Amino acid sequence: MSKTLRPLKYWVMGLVVAVIVPHVVGTVYTNIIVTFMLDAVFALTVNLLMGYTGLVTFGHAMFLGLGGYAAALALKHMPGFPLIGVIFVSGLAAFLLSCAVAPLLARVTGTAFAMLTFGFGQLMYVICLKFREITGGEDGIAGYSTPPIHLGFTNVNITDPINFYYFSLIVLGAVTFLMWWLVNTPFGTVIVGIRDNALRVHYLGYRVKHSKALVLIISGTLAGFVGGIYALFHHLVSTDGVLTIFVSFYPLMACYIGGIGSFFGPILGAGILQGINVLISRYTQRIDLVNGIIFILVVMYLPMGSIGIWLSIKGWVLKNKRKA
Repeated sequence: MSKTLRPLKYWVMGLVVAVIVPHVVGTVYTNIIVTFMLDAVFALTVNLLMGYTGLVTFGHAMFLGLGGYAAALALKHMPGFPLIGVIFVSGLAAFLLSCAVAPLLARVTGTAFAMLTFGFGQLMYVICLKFREITGGEDGIAGYSTPPIHLGFTNVNITDPINFYYFSLIVLGAVTFLMWWLVNTPFGTVIVGIRDNALRVHYLGYRVKHSKALVLIISGTLAGFVGGIYALFHHLVSTDGVLTIFVSFYPLMACYIGGIGSFFGPILGAGILQGINVLISRYTQRIDLVNGIIFILVVMYLPMGSIGIWLSIKGWVLKNKRKA
């Protein structure tokens, strides 16, 4: 098989597995897979900032959370609001927030960027906590119903776990494809250059601050779409569920464990973390402690993450082939 068709073969095989898997594993594991998809795509939005642009964020949960709150409020107060409209409302809310904070965040880098995102994230947490009349405070927003998808000839009820799995797969798959396409465009090359040497990119004539602002807006908006799916999946949006510092830190761990700067690394890292959480929860409730220990070990001994192990094995095999 030619090298051109080989990647297509893998994509087709992956799609076939994705279609079949909910009919094989049952409802519980189908929901676990949906959780994994949410974590993976959220980690990809963080990796777009951290891995490709070199901007470490400690407050990305504000975009996820606002998208979730926007979707929940639309479903709560506007009965009959179409489902696709709910997804777009969640993305629009995150887009407006990212446009508001991008002009300031694009002017800083390094520790200042990380601390400012942390501050904005905590500000969003406090606002949603205090405005109980709108957000429900600590209790959050719940009790809303999920509308069906109108296809013209029929209506699809996504409260069914399998239907919701396919709906999530389509939306999150589209978001993932959009990010993959972005990092493989000339603009993707520019943001990698900003990560490696922002001054040189500036000398080449590119607008570094504008490019960073655009990446932040794209990343935040896509995280808002993930927040909308989260609201539909859990039927509850609360400050502790979508706006705490751990929600922002979890995708960072996924990126480090999977491999920063590699597009599929965060997906692998999210899968590893999800598998660990499912396994550890059978024996103890101290999941965060175990995740923290694993994260420390990865940072100390596997700076390239799980992808680094694969690259090392691949390099070793190729080296032995050349010797043979």
